[in-house]
Amino acid sequence: MEFIKTPKVENVRLIEQNTRNSVEGTLYLTASHLIFIDAASKHETWLVHTHIQYIDKPSIVQGGSALKLRCKTFQVLIFLISQERDCHDLYSSLLKLSKPETLEDLYAFSYNPRAENLKQQEGWDLFSLNNDFLQMGLPTRYWKISRINNEFGLCDTYPKLVCVPSLATPALMMGSAAFRSKRRLPVMSYLHKNDAVIVRCSQPMAGLNSRSIEDEAYVDLIRRSKTKSSDFMYIVDTRPMINAVANRAQGKGYENTDVYENIKYLFLGIDNIHVMRTSLNKLLEACEDTTCSMSTWLEAVNSSGWLRHVHNVLQVSRFIAQAVGVEGRSVLVHCSDGWDRTAQTCALSAIMLNTHYRTIDGFLALIQKEWLHFGHKFTHRCGHIDGDGRETSPVFTQFIDAVWQLMRIFPCDFQFNETLLFDLHDHVYSCQFGTFLGNCAKERQEYSLAARTYSLWGWMMKRTHTYINPLYKAAMQNTQDDNMLLPPTTPHFVRFWVKMYNRHNRGLLPRQNPMHSVANFKNKTDELKNKVLELKRQKRQLETQLGIVSDPAPVELVKAASTPQMHQQLIPSPLKDEERTTSQPDLIQLKDPQPTMMNHTPQSEPPKREPSPTKPTPPIQPSTDLAVVFTAGESPDELEHSMADLIVDEVNHGDLISDATHLAE
Repeated sequence: MEFIKTPKVENVRLIEQNTRNSVEGTLYLTASHLIFIDAASKHETWLVHTHIQYIDKPSIVQGGSALKLRCKTFQVLIFLISQERDCHDLYSSLLKLSKPETLEDLYAFSYNPRAENLKQQEGWDLFSLNNDFLQMGLPTRYWKISRINNEFGLCDTYPKLVCVPSLATPALMMGSAAFRSKRRLPVMSYLHKNDAVIVRCSQPMAGLNSRSIEDEAYVDLIRRSKTKSSDFMYIVDTRPMINAVANRAQGKGYENTDVYENIKYLFLGIDNIHVMRTSLNKLLEACEDTTCSMSTWLEAVNSSGWLRHVHNVLQVSRFIAQAVGVEGRSVLVHCSDGWDRTAQTCALSAIMLNTHYRTIDGFLALIQKEWLHFGHKFTHRCGHIDGDGRETSPVFTQFIDAVWQLMRIFPCDFQFNETLLFDLHDHVYSCQFGTFLGNCAKERQEYSLAARTYSLWGWMMKRTHTYINPLYKAAMQNTQDDNMLLPPTTPHFVRFWVKMYNRHNRGLLPRQNPMHSVANFKNKTDELKNKVLELKRQKRQLETQLGIVSDPAPVELVKAASTPQMHQQLIPSPLKDEERTTSQPDLIQLKDPQPTMMNHTPQSEPPKREPSPTKPTPPIQPSTDLAVVFTAGESPDELEHSMADLIVDEVNHGDLISDATHLAE
């Protein structure tokens, strides 16, 4: 509170950046938030101080002094303050409040969710590393879960639990750690069902001609820790080759393939944190300019290079996923220190390989493992506290963007929607929760974050209903374990994410989210399916009352293809009357608007009924849409669900009640 010189300023105008319209109200400055209240509508705009990335105080303009705030959530706020002194006081106060000096000065240590039913301990133990290892089927014959880093003695930026080859000795792991930058030795990130693994680490301290016998033996042990132990292994260096060569002069570098056996080494060219920081800043400058022409805007977006960088990250991740899932080869991944580009590509590869990581729980567990447990430097990269600005970089933002690109290409394969991505991204920077504070697990333990702050996971678990993707095909995901997602390699599939980078600009986004309409449509569809099941139950009761004997043999309902060729194969020509009396058809055909059914003739024929003279049986016509084939192999319950799906399709063409009435007759 000592930094707050003027807690309240009246007659402040908030200028909308896109339309330049303004509203007048009162500005309040608290220890954690900047609050603007519209005098006319009483609408409140809340901004947590840690979301402020840049504060600009332009020269005095007509009507007062301007204060421009650019936020880490891509929101831009422009305030016009009548008194210069008040503007200067706000400017100097926000400079201090937006850049705390220590981690304990952040909002998370004072946050108290009075209005929310959230307990302090909720969420902290929700996604443990051990549970994620168990979910992958560990330990196995070749891999073990080790507690060698229980006191952070092996590597102070790794978690207490690490997964290493079963034959790896403590001496071998210590020797490998000593030869790796920041002692980040190779440890398992992901185990695929074919025994191939993704292993992550940092660059070796190779220099110009240094080597380590322990590290070479340890890497070879990783290569042989699978059923096909003779296979070669990929080492993916996510850096451009020129960067890796330059690091050799500093005593670091990359693995020498002359001493590492059965290795294929690849440089895959993702640029460093400084390039990414500059790229995003250029993109945001293009987004803020709402008066430029279309060609100027496209040129600005292209020159920023942001979409190209996102494409590169996805392509490197695709290569890793294809090597593991298709070729069945293990991959060792590293960049410089193994906590930026390595975290991006390992996490994205796991999403492409495993359906579990496309669910809400699986995705959050993946972030907990790859980003939090394995030491992405959130405090430095997100600029939580005052420090070296060259350490900040939108590495996690780029990862979120890449996940959204996959969701856009494969809209039915993810359980969550982009609302989850927005909440996740914004609260990484808000410092409202302790989950993303600190640079590694050791720091979080030293600050006792689990005992002193609230968990973002506990807060998000109470909002899961807002994160559901109505297009998600859960049944397909559960039955298709091989459902890999490999994005296209062509560059034009990467799109500009307008709802992320321009979501605060009014007029640029649709007024209504189409996913809400899709969710309502899905709910209505479920209601119709339940109604169809009830009608089928009533139909069976009527058949029993009328003494109609249904074929006891199981049947299978098959939707015929819509092509004429498939109809010719599945549906015979219409039968003549004399042929219909002697044949035993094995095909039910449905036609619009009223379906006609014919049952199997049982081997012991029941008493024959005399045909009604007033209601002659109409000739069966081939359906143009559906065919139902009687075969053995399904239970009556499975038949019932298949018939329900079939009738739902018929609802799209005709009247449900009339169809049900005809079936009952």
